[in-house]
This record gives sequence, structure tokens and C-alpha cells, in this order.
Amino acid sequence: MAQPLAERMRPKTLDDYIGQKHLVGEGAVLRKMIDAGRISSFILWGPPGVGKTTLAQIIANRLETPFYTLSAVTSGVKDVRDVIDKARSNRFFSQQSPILFIDEIHRFSKSQQDSLLGAVETGVVTLIGATTENPSFEVIRPLLSRCQLYVLKSLEKEDLLELLRHTLERDALMKEKQVELRETDAMLRYSGGDARKLLNILELVVEADTEVPVVITDEKVVERLQQNPLAYDKDGEMHYDIISAFIKSIRGSDPDGALYWLARMVEGGEDPAFIARRLVISASEDIGLANPNALLLANAAFDAVMKIGWPEGRIPLAEATVYLATSPKSNSAYEGINTALDLVRRTGNLPVPLHLRNAPTKLMKQLGYGKDYKYAHAYEGHFVKQQFLPDEVQHERLWHAQDNPAETKLKERMINLWGERFGK
Repeated sequence: MAQPLAERMRPKTLDDYIGQKHLVGEGAVLRKMIDAGRISSFILWGPPGVGKTTLAQIIANRLETPFYTLSAVTSGVKDVRDVIDKARSNRFFSQQSPILFIDEIHRFSKSQQDSLLGAVETGVVTLIGATTENPSFEVIRPLLSRCQLYVLKSLEKEDLLELLRHTLERDALMKEKQVELRETDAMLRYSGGDARKLLNILELVVEADTEVPVVITDEKVVERLQQNPLAYDKDGEMHYDIISAFIKSIRGSDPDGALYWLARMVEGGEDPAFIARRLVISASEDIGLANPNALLLANAAFDAVMKIGWPEGRIPLAEATVYLATSPKSNSAYEGINTALDLVRRTGNLPVPLHLRNAPTKLMKQLGYGKDYKYAHAYEGHFVKQQFLPDEVQHERLWHAQDNPAETKLKERMINLWGERFGK
């Protein structure tokens, strides 16, 4: 029995690897390490089907080092320790450490991740982790601090078309069928930037066609793939489209739309933590200071879902969804931090004004650190005017109140304290 097309077309070298030029293109950071013959531990974060596993295998082959694989779905702490013992026995003084590749590392428990720490820190193994979820949420901090993080992107249209061309030119079974790509829009749309899914779609359409040559059209692709139109693919394009519709419904203050898209995710078996995280982000980004309780409720919903799981977890998620959708909206905090980041990137590391510096030593006091700082609580109303920005940017405005009752009160307070600086 022939291997699946996606497996037959899995690249063996970096020259055949498609996409991720920012990491493995000529002169890119990961390419330089590979060419130098020595890599440090890292985690690959990106959507499914963009080449995380393939890249790890290519690196191992290129460095000619022992390569061990663990799946976070099926492996326990004992499996981790067994692999580390094997790696230790295969470790030679002059060569790169054996590579341990862990797919879906975000599914590893804290104890499983803890069991990796010593081996990674001492160089017994070089860890390559792959995850579709944000490592900041899913990987323990001590392990994350010992690894570089590289972000992989969904494949672009040009990358996917190149993959299709390579496949039709090189795969024996595709050449037998004399496949003609008359139209590709539907294939690319359904693939959602996932190379594996694109090749699975191609294989499905070609195998279902008894004619030679096989002519691929958008209509034919849609017909083959719409046998289950309500399917919810947690790893594919629909996953990202539906969460986008969910967040935009909340932002647009439509609780009915938000509940509908929530129901689509619940019915499709979406990870409740994924939904809860997006609610926390939405509460901060879209509701913000117009209703600070939104963030509290979203956090409470996150905690509740983690404690009770499905199916009851749908209830606190629904409560938070309706509350966020019906809340007044403001993105002033979101805009404020983005403006501040832009200012920092334009102006660099400006010195902290002397009066704001800490002075734990006698020398620092002699140098004027902390001199003339005014302790706000020592003044009426717990406020006194003084400069808190570096000299070069002291007149910049970063936060601007928006037009809602809560922020109108905040703006009035700022004007009362600072005068016209906040009245602009």
C-alpha cells in the first residue's frame, strides 16, 4: 500500500523545504546555525502543516546526530526518562548532542516538562519542541527560558503553488494520472496555508477521478470536500475563521452573533482554553477601560472552565461572551501601549531621570539618584506634579481617553490633576 501523498512528498533537505524563508532562507538565523553544524534547543510555534516536524527531521539528518521522537499525546514521564538515558549513552564528546523532538509539546504536563529540564540544561539532549499553541501559556517558564522560540508562518499562496508544482512533477502516482491544475483557488482556500492538508485535498480529488488526465477545477474540489459541510476542523482554516467571527461579533456588540460562533466552536469540540484565552484578550483589547470588570469576568470564566471542563464549561463561557458583547467598548489601553512601543522603538533606551532612579547605595545617592523625588502620598490628594517621562520625550502623550462614561471620569480626574496636558 502506497504511503499518503503528504508523506511521500515530505522534503529531505533544506533545498526542498518550502516556506519559512525568514528562518531557513540564505543567511537566516536557523540556517546559519544548521550550516555551522551546531544548534541550541528551540521551540517551533506555528499552525499545523507548515513544516515543524519536517524541519526537525531535516536538521537531524543534516547534523548526522541521533534523533529521538516523543509524542506528547502518548508519552509519559517514564518515556521521557528512557529517551534521556538512551541519549546520554549516545552522547560523544565531540559531536552535537542527540536531538529530542517532541511534537505537540503544549500537551506535556508540568511534571513531564520538569523531567526534561536537567537534560536540556546540561546538553544531554538538544530539545526541539513543536506546538500549535502559544508557548507562553503552555510551556513552563524554566523550560521556555532554556529554548529559543521560532515562529513559523502559514504558507503563502506562492509557497502552496510551488508545492503543487513539485508534487505533480516528482510524484510517480501523480504523473501516472497526468494531473492538470486548471483552477487552484478552492484548493488553496480549503488548505488554509497547511501544506499537508493541501496535498490531502489533491490526493482525495485525484483518487476519486477515474479519467486520465485528471483535470482539477474549483467546482470539482468543492464537490469532493462538501460531503460534510458542517465539519469543524480545529486545526484548519475554519478554526481561525470562526474565532475571528466570534471576536468581531463581541467587538461589534452583537451578543447573538457571538453566541452563535461560540456554539459552533463548542459543538465542534474546540479546546475550551483556546476560547477562554480569546475572551481574556478581547476583554483587554476591545472593552478595556470602558468597563474594567470585563477583564475580571473573563478571567473568572477562564478559571471556571479549567475547573469544571465540558460540557458545563459552556455556561461560564457564554456568560462572559454575552457580558463582553453587551459592554461599552474602548481600545484606549490597546492603542496606548502600541503608541508607547512605537515611541520606544523610535527613541531607543533613553536614560531614566535621576529623581526617578533607585538609590540603594551611598555612591548612588552622591550621584544624585533619587534626589528631588516627591513622594506622592506626602501631598494633599496623594498627588504632586513632577516629570515621569525621560527628558527627550517628556511632552509626548500616549494614552487618550475615549468617549464612554468610565473614561470620561478618568479624563476629568487627569485634567483636574495635570491641567491641559490631558485636555488635548
